[in-house]
Amino acid sequence: MKPIYYIKSTFKTLTKFELILWLCSVAASLGSIFVSGSGGVFSAIASVIGATCLIFAAKGNVISQVLSIIFALMYSIVSLTFRYWGEMITYACMTLPMAVWSLITWLKNPYNESEVKVNAISRKETLFMFILSAVVTLIFYFVLAGLNTPNLAMSTFSIATSFLACYLVARRNEFYALAYAANDIVLISLWIMASAENPSYIPMIICFVMFLINDIYGFINWRKMKLRQM
Repeated sequence: MKPIYYIKSTFKTLTKFELILWLCSVAASLGSIFVSGSGGVFSAIASVIGATCLIFAAKGNVISQVLSIIFALMYSIVSLTFRYWGEMITYACMTLPMAVWSLITWLKNPYNESEVKVNAISRKETLFMFILSAVVTLIFYFVLAGLNTPNLAMSTFSIATSFLACYLVARRNEFYALAYAANDIVLISLWIMASAENPSYIPMIICFVMFLINDIYGFINWRKMKLRQM
């Protein structure tokens, strides 16, 4: 199937509500350019890709993981420009490779042509996940401290929530959306502080506000998917 036809057929799987949610996310992202000026164009484009990624992630569509790889690259660049080393390192060194891992696991575990199989994780694995998250976060804390990262405490917390979300995405578990929602709240705060110094980062605030809405919807929809797949 040619890429253009695949994209069209993929968008046709969206419900009316999902299409409206996606269009509102895109409109908000592009509209933020007028507030931030031309310097926010790259941030706005990253935001649009991120919003598109999330709407398909909410449906369990594997194309979301391809978009996640692209967004991780672009977001790393945006973070680099403001010296948010925590965000840059997290997305370039953790989110990006884990998105590749997620792409592989989703391709290997389809429920049907457009939906991944929802997976449950055991209590033992949950404990392992939190211990591993604590270790990764501790390591990153010292790295970020050494780089004099702005807003160190919040950047460190962002790493913890990002890792949990990435792990749960790769494991195809519905609670990935709640972990990302927690991460969204942290990032909204970080980019508000960045935008106070440079308005070109306003699109990133809009980006993560829309991400928060999409992630809440994602959790609701994955719960429905899980019940339907039983």
